[in-house]
Amino acid sequence: MASSLKAVVIAGLVHTILAATTTTTTSGIALPTLTTSTAVASPSAPLGATLPSQAPLPPTQGWCIGQIFCAGSLLQTVNIAQVYSDPKTFVDKPTSKSSQQVLADFNNFNVSTVTEGQIVNFVDNDFLGEGLELEAAALTNFNPNPAFLNNVTDPLLKAFAQTVHTYWTQLARDTNQSALCDEYPGGTCESSLIPLNHTFIIPGGRFREQYYWDSYWIIQGLIQSELYDTINATLQNFMDEIEDFGFIPNGGRIYYLNRSQPPLFIHMVYDYVNVTGDTSILQRALPLAEAELAWWANNRTIEVTSPYTNQTYMMAHYAVTNTAPRPESYLTDYLTVHDPTLSTPLTDNQAAELYSELASGAETGWDYSSRFEAIPQLGNPGLRSLNVKNNIPVCLNSILYKANLLLAELYGTSNATASSARLQVAAGIRAGILDLLWDPVKLAFYDFNVTSNARNDIFTAATFYPVWNGIIPDEVLASQSNAFGYFAAVNLAINKYNGTVPVTFIDWTGLQWDAPNCWPPLQYIIMQALRAIPSNLTTNGLPTPSSNQSTYDLIPAGQLGLTEAQLPGQPFLIAQANPNATATGPAADINKLNGTIINGGNATLGEGWRDTLQREMANRYYASVLCSWHATGGSIPGLLPQLPASQLNVTNSIGNTGNMFEKFSNLNVDASGYGGEYTVQAGFGWTNGVLLWVASTYGEQLVAPQCPPVLTAANTTSSTGAAVSLQASSGAVITAVAMTFMAFGIFL
Repeated sequence: MASSLKAVVIAGLVHTILAATTTTTTSGIALPTLTTSTAVASPSAPLGATLPSQAPLPPTQGWCIGQIFCAGSLLQTVNIAQVYSDPKTFVDKPTSKSSQQVLADFNNFNVSTVTEGQIVNFVDNDFLGEGLELEAAALTNFNPNPAFLNNVTDPLLKAFAQTVHTYWTQLARDTNQSALCDEYPGGTCESSLIPLNHTFIIPGGRFREQYYWDSYWIIQGLIQSELYDTINATLQNFMDEIEDFGFIPNGGRIYYLNRSQPPLFIHMVYDYVNVTGDTSILQRALPLAEAELAWWANNRTIEVTSPYTNQTYMMAHYAVTNTAPRPESYLTDYLTVHDPTLSTPLTDNQAAELYSELASGAETGWDYSSRFEAIPQLGNPGLRSLNVKNNIPVCLNSILYKANLLLAELYGTSNATASSARLQVAAGIRAGILDLLWDPVKLAFYDFNVTSNARNDIFTAATFYPVWNGIIPDEVLASQSNAFGYFAAVNLAINKYNGTVPVTFIDWTGLQWDAPNCWPPLQYIIMQALRAIPSNLTTNGLPTPSSNQSTYDLIPAGQLGLTEAQLPGQPFLIAQANPNATATGPAADINKLNGTIINGGNATLGEGWRDTLQREMANRYYASVLCSWHATGGSIPGLLPQLPASQLNVTNSIGNTGNMFEKFSNLNVDASGYGGEYTVQAGFGWTNGVLLWVASTYGEQLVAPQCPPVLTAANTTSSTGAAVSLQASSGAVITAVAMTFMAFGIFL
C-alpha cells in the first residue's frame, strides 16, 4: 500500500499550510474551496498562574502509540491547563518537531510548578494546526444534477436537495501524502492521524477524519448523488484498516485504536454492490468481512442464559479495554472521575472501571445516554453509573444479525459452506433478540441487563433497529393494531412535539443521546422500519385516541415507562400552535391537524397508517434540516433569500451561509440539538446523507415547511406572530428560536 496503516507508523506533518484551491469537475462545474482554520491556545488563567494540582497519572495504555497523544504526563498537563475549549483539538495537532524533542521540551517543566503561560508557549512552539494532515479532495465524475432530483416536485425543496448534494465537495478529504512524517518514533514529527490511501467523506466540525458508523449514512447519500467511486474508496479504506488492525476503529486517529463502532461495514458493501453491480470488490471484501465478524465474536461476545426460557445465546455487547481518560476527551473524563464535588474519591479500581465504561459508551455511538446509566441523573453523577458493558444492546445485535444474513447473500453460490455458517450464526442471534430483548406485552425491544438479569425499562429509539434489520416479531405480525402499537411512540412524538422523534423521552440528564435530541440516523431507521412492515398490516388509517385523550392513549401499556404527565413538555412556539396547553389530554397534541400534522405534508385519501407516519416523518425531518439551515444564514438564489442581519444576529449567524447540524431538537425545527460533552457540530455527513435519501424516496410527498418566527428578548412571552410558509412565497422569512442557541452556548 502507498502508506502503511500498521500500528507502528504514525503520520505527521512538515510545517506547511495547505493552500485552498478551486477544483473543477469533468462537467466544468467549479466546486467550493476548502478553508482551514485552526485553534490558537488561549489561557484559562493568568499566564503566571501555576496549574492546579493533578491526580496521579492513570496506567499506560498498551494499545495507544506514543507518549504525546496517549494518556501520560504531557497529555494530562496540557488538558489541566485548558488552553483549548475542546480537548480533541490538542490531540489532532501534529507536532512541529520530532517526538523526542517535544518530550524533551516538556520534560524541562516541573509539573508541580509549571505555569499557564509556559504551557501556552509550549503548544504554540511545538505543535501545528489541527487537521492539517489532510487536504481537500476532488470528487471525480461529480454530477451537479443527479437523477434523484427529479423525484422532488417542490421547486424550493428540490433546490435545497441540490445544494446539499454539493456539500460532498466540501467534506471530501485525502491524506496529504507529501506532508507525512517518517516512521515513528524516529520521524521529524508526530501525529495522531491514521493515514488513509483513498478519498473519504468526513462528518464535519471537530470530526475531521473518517468515522466508521457515520459512513453508513454518508453512503446512503452518496448513492443518491451517484458518487460510486467515493463509496468504493471509503470501503477500500475500511478494508485497509481491517487488514492492519483486525477491525475498523471508531475513527481515523490512533487514539481510537481500542474501540470500534456499530459494525455496518457489511451493510455498506452490500448496498454498494446492490446499486452498482460491481461484484469485483467482493474478492477482497468477503474475507475481510469474515475477519471483522470474527473480531466482534472474539472480543465483544458473551454467553447469556435467558431468565425467560432458560435458553443460552451468544450475544454481543460493547466492552472496551481501557483504564485511562479517552485522549480526545481527556479533561472531560478526568473531571468525571476526579470530580471535586465527590465526598469520597473513587478508588483506583473504580476509576479504571469508569474509564472503561466511558470508552465503551463511546463505542456504542450513543455517547452518552440514560439508556446505559444504572441511575439516570444530570451530569457526572449519572455518568458515574454507566453500565454499558453489562448491557446486551438491541442495536448492536440487530446489526450483527443482518450483517451475517447479508454476508451469506453476498457469497451466493460461490461458497455454500461459508454462507450456511453465516445463516446459522444469524439464526442464533435472532433467537436471542426475540427471547432476551423483545417484550411481547409492551410491543417494544429493550436492552437486556446482565446485572439485573432482566430487560431494562427505558424506552429508546433503538427499539426500531430489529425491524429495520429484518426481525419482525410474531406479535407485530399478528394484527394491524399490534403493528401500529410498535410505532405508537412515533405517532405521539410528532403530534406532541414540533420536531422529529427523540432518542428517549428522558430530558433531565443533559446528555446528547436523550431528549430533546433527534439524530438523523434514527429518523432514517424509523422510516426504514415502517417500510419493512407488510402492506397487509397497514391498510387501516391512523387510529384515533379515545374521547378526551391524547395520542398517549394509543401507546401500549407500560411501553414508555412514563406516565403521560411525566413526558417532557413542548415549550417553544411553532406555526399554528402554542406550547402544550396541558400535559395530558387532547390539548397536548398541539401539532395535530385534519389528516396530518404541522409540517407533515398533505394527507392522501385512503392512506394507511404506515404511509401516513412515513410521510409525516419525512416532511418533519426535511423541515428540521431546512429551517435550521436557513435560520443560520442559508439561502437559495431566486427561491429563498438570506435572512436580514438583524435576524441572523439573534442566532449568531452573521456572515454564515447555513449550518447542516449533526442533530436536531424535537422542540423546534429551527434549532440544532444540544447537550453532551462538546458543542453542536455542523457539516454534517450523516445529516446530508439522510436528507438526500429522504428527497429521493419521498420527493413527491414533500411540502415546503412552515417555520416558526424568531423569538427575541422583547417577544419571548408572546404567543402570536404567525409563521410564514415557504411554499407560499419565495420571499418568505424563516427565523430561528434563538433561545435554544443562546441558552446552551450554541454560537455558530
